[in-house]
Amino acid sequence: MDINFPLILFALIVLGAAIWIADIVWLRKHRDAGAKEPMLVENARALTPVLALVFVIRSFLYEPFQIPSGSMEQTLLVGDFILVNKYTYGIRLPILRNKVMDNNDPARGDVMVFFPPHKDQYYIKRVVGLPGDKVEYKNKVLYINGEMQPQKPLAGNKRSIYRQRLEQLGDVEHQIQLNITVNRNDDRSLVVPEGHYYMMGDNRDNSADSREWGSVHESRIVGRAVAIWMHKKPGWNLPTFSRAGGFD
Repeated sequence: MDINFPLILFALIVLGAAIWIADIVWLRKHRDAGAKEPMLVENARALTPVLALVFVIRSFLYEPFQIPSGSMEQTLLVGDFILVNKYTYGIRLPILRNKVMDNNDPARGDVMVFFPPHKDQYYIKRVVGLPGDKVEYKNKVLYINGEMQPQKPLAGNKRSIYRQRLEQLGDVEHQIQLNITVNRNDDRSLVVPEGHYYMMGDNRDNSADSREWGSVHESRIVGRAVAIWMHKKPGWNLPTFSRAGGFD
């Protein structure tokens, strides 16, 4: 399970606000005239508004997210720092995750952050199947409602085990990566239930996704990934902004 950062942040805000209010209502009256404000009170007064602003931005506007694995290569690489739009798919209460305001529904081709059905951990994949769609994956080719999603080979190192292709997924053209040495037993089909979405990684042969654990209920959606803002290679490397920008 990921660390529940919103809950920790909310607890710090409540604690800071309690100390601040206690000082205004009671502690301040019992200090000697001219006495220095205790460091705990000073920090609470200075940091609580800042933490509250961060909490609002992360909860309702944008949340930063770091790519932990290669399941979305080459669209997103390990070490990419991205921004997740929290209001694209509606406003949800922080911590509780209950939707209080509808907005757009996820669209085919969106890159989405969510909690998979089997664990409370952030995942990021691409939406390939919408409610009611019949999704099939045969011989490394995706079919939606019986229609093959076209793939266009990209030039690359022919000695590499990886093949890069452009896949047309509805109105979205995006890059996928295939491993010619892997023959996953993925020849299967599934009709996406109402209120669910079928998710797949762009690195098709190195992605734990809906092919393994099924579709994702809309209540477990976090938001839409919209941009890379920084990249840091693993290890003792300085961050760079060479990959900053939007992506498909």
